[in-house]
Amino acid sequence: MIRGELRVALAGIVALVTLVAFEAMAVSTAMPVVADELGGLRRYGLAFSLFLTASLLGTVLAGGWADARGPRAPVVAGLLAFAGGLVVCATAPTFTVLLVGRAVSGLGGGLLVVSLYAVVGAVFDDAVRPRVFAWISSAWVLPAVVGPLAAGWLATAWSWRTVFGLVAPLAVVVGAVLLPRLWHLGAPAPDDGAPQREGLLSQRARALRGLGVAAGAGLAQAGAAELVPLRALPVVTVLVGVAAVLVALPALLPEGTLRAERGLPSVIAVRGLMTAGFFGAESYVPLMLVLERGLPVTLAGLALTGAALGWTLGSALQGRQGLRTDRSRLMAVGGLLVACAVGLLVLPSLHLLPGMAVLGVWAVGGLGMGLTLSSTSVLTLSMSPPDLRGRHSAALQLSDALGAVLGIGVAGAVFAARLGAAPDLHGDLAGAGSGPSADGGATFALVFGGLSLVGVLAAAVALRVRPAGGWPNRPAADGAAASVAGP
Repeated sequence: MIRGELRVALAGIVALVTLVAFEAMAVSTAMPVVADELGGLRRYGLAFSLFLTASLLGTVLAGGWADARGPRAPVVAGLLAFAGGLVVCATAPTFTVLLVGRAVSGLGGGLLVVSLYAVVGAVFDDAVRPRVFAWISSAWVLPAVVGPLAAGWLATAWSWRTVFGLVAPLAVVVGAVLLPRLWHLGAPAPDDGAPQREGLLSQRARALRGLGVAAGAGLAQAGAAELVPLRALPVVTVLVGVAAVLVALPALLPEGTLRAERGLPSVIAVRGLMTAGFFGAESYVPLMLVLERGLPVTLAGLALTGAALGWTLGSALQGRQGLRTDRSRLMAVGGLLVACAVGLLVLPSLHLLPGMAVLGVWAVGGLGMGLTLSSTSVLTLSMSPPDLRGRHSAALQLSDALGAVLGIGVAGAVFAARLGAAPDLHGDLAGAGSGPSADGGATFALVFGGLSLVGVLAAAVALRVRPAGGWPNRPAADGAAASVAGP
């Protein structure tokens, strides 16, 4: 049970996550209106992927920072960047300026997420962490219900700018309440019984590699959005960006992650695959419902509500007392649920299923994400020594963000290529509802069909999470069972 001051700290964390969740839900709902008004439909995916790209740098910086100095400073820096980016977005005169604001907010978001993971690892013991992550996931419930409706109404009845402007001051207020509860948290003491940390990068080296990953991912996305018609400069930009990521990334992840080796490397790999499949699809769900099926922005946003509610249910199930299902199997089931949900999105795209059916379909995808992502969080902390929790949490969030960037980037490249080949493929937002597009939704079907395969791959890798020979050193009553096989 969580008592006393721990409840206050948990309440502050949940409140902050609630605001971040509201911003995510609201922006996803309002973005079709934003892109239409600022002329950014062709660069639509960049509004999401640049946020995540900048968060890559934030996660790398926060990991070593929290291990070396504690989580206080990165929490403060994250709050300031997150709120400042929202202000830039709210006042953006062009879509390019809005993209800059999204990048600044993403940097703050990356700093915040890893810092809050470090707080959870330092404040809460193994036995209660699954329930802590369940509470954190539950912070998405209210934003999931209210966010799309409120954002749709604000964007159409008032202005989409209020969607960004309302969150910034509230984030500062919540941060002011939370920070005093974190002020006693210094750098974690190293584990004297653990082997020496050979080959760990310095904070400066990590920052440079994080910058390389973020810059490379940004270049690859920018080039991919301009590949059609085929020209030399976008192709070179994509190749340089991919090369930069491949050079800088491996040292920031546990050894063997890119090969999905057994144990913690596969946990990190599953996280990236799941976010690639799910968020690559989710960023285009509202746009498909508005442009292809003619739904109002508010109703299109309700699909995100279904996903968030399913996610909360999945997270609650993995944190339930008495659950004894092995987490590797739980994560494999989650991957298959996401694969099924993303694959089923092909049907409404092709007008073979009513648009409103997406609400239920996408809730299934959210259920799979809740089962899997909360489990990856629990396993990462339980499989990491105390003085590496910050770095391993950063690696988990790096995989999370890079996976989403990859999924959204590939989906955006396909969408931009189809749009570039046939500029009149879709009309303006004002014309939504007049009937199916010229290609009958084939562009969206192609995106969703391809991304569904990523969920299948995630399920396969999840079965490699259990180390060969089983979980080592699992005491019966010290909380390890709660961390590995359910509380």
